[in-house]
Amino acid sequence: MRALVTGSRGFVGTHLVAHLNACADDVIEVDRVIGSPPIEDAGAIAELIAETKPDAVYHLAGQSDVAASWSDPMGTFLVNADGTLHVVRACIDAGVERLLAVTSSDIYGMVSHDELPITEHAPLRPVNPYAASKAAAEMVCIQGFLGHGLGVIRARAFNHLGPGQSERFLAPALATRIARNELSGSSVVPVGNLSARRDFTDVRDVVRAYRLLVIDGEPGEAYNVCSGRDVAVSEIAKSLLDLAKFPMSLEQDDRLFRPVDLPVQRGDNAKLRTTTGWAPEIDLTDTLTDTLEDARNAQTSQTGDSHG
Repeated sequence: MRALVTGSRGFVGTHLVAHLNACADDVIEVDRVIGSPPIEDAGAIAELIAETKPDAVYHLAGQSDVAASWSDPMGTFLVNADGTLHVVRACIDAGVERLLAVTSSDIYGMVSHDELPITEHAPLRPVNPYAASKAAAEMVCIQGFLGHGLGVIRARAFNHLGPGQSERFLAPALATRIARNELSGSSVVPVGNLSARRDFTDVRDVVRAYRLLVIDGEPGEAYNVCSGRDVAVSEIAKSLLDLAKFPMSLEQDDRLFRPVDLPVQRGDNAKLRTTTGWAPEIDLTDTLTDTLEDARNAQTSQTGDSHG
């Protein structure tokens, strides 16, 4: 399969490209860090997809930082919504058979306990600019399917984590603070909201789901990509502390709290399982172990560079 991946050098993109290569797919990488046109450039994206003629497009490029979306809602919308429109139009014009558009579980917004687990039929109630931009991207995809017959599949990704993730996100941020403490001798780890509960999946399991959806997913449909269980932030933090080289303690820092934080998210992955046969394979403890080791390597490298 000839596959084009936007955002190929990002956290998820890197893992997806590795998985596609392992499956012997012919991969075309698109990412501004390797000189590709930005996703906001409609003409350049259309030309690129027309020239490369992929069988499938995995659209991962976007602004994924929820906190940053509060300070730059317009920029977030332009990248996530307009960028998706450009990819959708380019795929229509080039006759691409399959487009996997990755959105986010954040589009579901605030849900009550009696609405859990969240199915694909849940209403969209975005509460932050990032979620609103992803909800708009979904509407673009639906129109592409209904209006043009584009074989677009929407993947609603819940929280995913693993090695290579930016420390703007929860688990790698905690892992980085622990790794820094191991070098400095400090024993305090700042943390934000410990009570929030999230549905976490290893990124390597997530990218397996993406490829299976391209192969077996139903065009026009949306699929939750999630583990099906929710874990408290406090549990993630404790698990990482248990992996530290010496005892450390958590200290809540109000500056790390978000303007609006969803109390709980837990997805229903039955539709994904039934359609593709996918199931998560990597245990959360193994994911956190790899995440902390990745943070240690990064800190060691930075320390070495500073003395080089």
